[in-house]
Amino acid sequence: MPVRYWALIIVLGIGWGSSMFFNEILLRELGPLQTGFGRVGLGAAGCWLWLFAAGTRKPVNTVFLRDVAIFGVLQYAAPLVIFPAAQQFITSGEAGVVNATTPIMVVIFSHFWPGGEKATLVRSLGVLCGFAGIVVLALPALRAGAEGEFGGLLFCLLAPICYGIAVNWFRRLRGHDATEITAWSLLFGAMILLPVAGVFEGVPDIRHGETWAALLFIGFALTSAAFILLFWLLPRIGATRTSTITFITPVSAVLLGTVFLGERLLPEHLAGMAAIFAGLLLIDGTLLRRLGILRTA
Repeated sequence: MPVRYWALIIVLGIGWGSSMFFNEILLRELGPLQTGFGRVGLGAAGCWLWLFAAGTRKPVNTVFLRDVAIFGVLQYAAPLVIFPAAQQFITSGEAGVVNATTPIMVVIFSHFWPGGEKATLVRSLGVLCGFAGIVVLALPALRAGAEGEFGGLLFCLLAPICYGIAVNWFRRLRGHDATEITAWSLLFGAMILLPVAGVFEGVPDIRHGETWAALLFIGFALTSAAFILLFWLLPRIGATRTSTITFITPVSAVLLGTVFLGERLLPEHLAGMAAIFAGLLLIDGTLLRRLGILRTA
């Protein structure tokens, strides 16, 4: 694979890992609902600007709109509120590590989804490793009796669960342009979050330039531009290589939180991350096949 494609994978991984860091900045002036709406709304605006500029919009029907609205809730509206809400109780690094369990949730829901891919023994072991990693990650909170942090970790798991369901729901949208799906789903996500954020958190009052900078970057760069880039890259390098982004994202989140936010990096955090990575390796199976350990995965 060309070096430039690996460079794009690294950029996406670091970028999505940094979203937890930018959430911390936004939470200084915004509530979780306002943070989620800002990101989803600006992401939708960026995608629609791209579609209008490219002239690739196509007619849609009510079935598509219904399915893409549900996908928008599962893929964007819900998880992009869950993460900042959880980060009121856990660190950005912990949120990034929890986000890495997304492929594990995909395996679980795909196994039970009608027409979904059944989990093999090796992938089931990967799921167990992933959950073991979450348990290890939660040990410091349990040991310290920090109920808020422990509850925050459990609540944060709802985001990967949403992603696991969304990946399977996406089957209904096959045959449509990926960027168009992203634009519509972000639009519906923003439409749902706007009244909810208005009722529960009111009109945002942003007074610092760093908040505006973080909001614009997380919305346009890390949502609309990043997903447009992802869908451009995916058919060129395949799903397996694209999935390696999952390994970069939590490392980026942990390093940024440790270096710039002064978050403590405990041995349990490293051990939990290692267990989750082991689970991802088992689920993916590529490395095991190359080592001759597995013939199929």
